[in-house]
Amino acid sequence: RNGNNKLAAADRPVHDWYRFVLSFPPHLVREYLKDFGVESSQRVLDPFCGTGTTLVECQKQGISSVGIEANPMAAFASRAKVNWSVDPEGLVSHSTQLAAKAEAKLAAGLGPLRSLAPESLKLLLKGSISPLPLHKTLVLLEGIQKENGRYTDLERLALAKALVTSISNLRFGPEVGVGAAKPDAPVVAVWLAEISAIARDLAPLQTKLLLARVYQGDARQILGELAANSVDAVITSPPYPNEKDYTRTTRLELVLLGFVQTLADLQRVKQGLVRSNSRGVYKQDDDDQWVAAQPEIQRLAETIEARRIALGKTSGFERLYARTTRLYFGGMARHLADLRRVLRPGAQLAYVVGDQASYLQVMIRTGQLLAAIAESLGYEVVRTDLFRTRLATATKAQLREEVLILRWPGG
Repeated sequence: RNGNNKLAAADRPVHDWYRFVLSFPPHLVREYLKDFGVESSQRVLDPFCGTGTTLVECQKQGISSVGIEANPMAAFASRAKVNWSVDPEGLVSHSTQLAAKAEAKLAAGLGPLRSLAPESLKLLLKGSISPLPLHKTLVLLEGIQKENGRYTDLERLALAKALVTSISNLRFGPEVGVGAAKPDAPVVAVWLAEISAIARDLAPLQTKLLLARVYQGDARQILGELAANSVDAVITSPPYPNEKDYTRTTRLELVLLGFVQTLADLQRVKQGLVRSNSRGVYKQDDDDQWVAAQPEIQRLAETIEARRIALGKTSGFERLYARTTRLYFGGMARHLADLRRVLRPGAQLAYVVGDQASYLQVMIRTGQLLAAIAESLGYEVVRTDLFRTRLATATKAQLREEVLILRWPGG
């Protein structure tokens, strides 16, 4: 397998309109579409569709697909990225007019700088955007939202991309962080540049039909969205059990584009996610019951708890590590159990997963454990392909990222 996670130049069109820093690469999707022999009459599901890598790639290949994503910003991005019916010239002309209006408004400089409501501001990573760029963004955004027509989704998406790449103070390593403050940024110009890039990509795609559907929903409750026996293949990358709060990566866009405005909104989003970090665990969570009879997972959770006690770690989050591990694998078990009814007999599945050692350096062999869970639910474990290896930052241990291949015998 080609273990490169970078976006190849040939894959930039559409994929690059907006994507997670941790997205898996389009070439991986192509490999499994080919490997599984997926044809245009069949249907692919990505139950953790993120910013739409699988869906965009399927649409490029003329294959029908469905995505489910709990993060409303990511679900919106996926939906916008598969709508290729937008006229590229119309998009540029409309956005150019909006840009002129926004620039005129900014030049007039009426009143104090605009900002967000205090409760919304509190949700942002501290210092993630400076006051003047924020003011300019809000002026531009107001113009975009006011129109609310056929170009609005792509105009909002281009702004989300410009925000994280050029306007804000965010920087992305493996984790999202805050870099040096930019007191000012050419907000309207960088937004227009993103619009131009989208229009360039759209031009040759005009004849393509919309073959993808995106639902904002919980991957642990798929049946509400999909008919029974309607899926031939699954290509996906679920969250890893690694203490990363996946809502932090998109927090700025979630708040600025109005998907979450209060702490309660944010908690509602987190409650729809598989529990992969201790910051997204709630009292009433009970996914752990799905793995109560899985000895390997119980042993792993007990090892993490014993290590915590031995090291004298007592923070609230550290105390939750063992429970988070059980909830993560329980959530994945619940997902795989629910998924069975939407799969056609003989459906093939590819899960891109990674080993982790975030919980006090106890090694979590994610692929191995998910294989055991899948087998207990009636799936056939076909094989595990190594995608790539990377070094754990703290322990320098080799962590495997692999693709777990399953088959649903069904019938």
